[in-house]
Amino acid sequence: MIRLPRPAALLTDMDGTLVDTERAWLAVVGRFVGASEGLDAFAGLTIADAARRCVDEGLTASSYEDAYAWLDREFTAAVTAGVRVQPGALRLLDGARALSVPVALVTASERHVAERVIKVLGVERFAASVTNGDTVRGKPHPDPYLAAARALGVDPVDCLAVEDTPTGAAAALAAGCRLLAVPSVPGIAPGPRTTVVASLDEVVLGRTAG
Repeated sequence: MIRLPRPAALLTDMDGTLVDTERAWLAVVGRFVGASEGLDAFAGLTIADAARRCVDEGLTASSYEDAYAWLDREFTAAVTAGVRVQPGALRLLDGARALSVPVALVTASERHVAERVIKVLGVERFAASVTNGDTVRGKPHPDPYLAAARALGVDPVDCLAVEDTPTGAAAALAAGCRLLAVPSVPGIAPGPRTTVVASLDEVVLGRTAG
């Protein structure tokens, strides 16, 4: 078991981190472009960025607007059909709550998708949420994490971010956060501010500030 110092706030990604929706998202993209491999580059992307990438790279003959609408509809349907909470996710959230550590959801998903997942996880477990469109720039830029820290009234340097993709990890580190990574795709390396684990079950928050 890895004991991490108590952060000022826990800023956590959603898809692939708290709930097993990253695979559903990649499956949706795969159906859209007619591929089952080479989809890791879409992990952690917003629907808008994924749609733009599909169009710009010639992976679809659809317009950007049609690509966005299709991806949004199909991913929303996948989430509505049911999500599986990742192992250790609720224990981590409840551990933060027991230590009076506020939690913010920081996701690249649309707000209507995030609200569905928040209901599954428990509205009471979150003090704030930042979703796609709430900041001018999304992940991999630091803006979503900076916005979440502001919403909670804490310094991002004192926060612990939880992520599963290189895109999200880049955003958290650029914001100055410490990072707990539970990779769903390759590309996140351990470092001075980065702890990498296979499951949130391997982690517990300590009671001393750090």
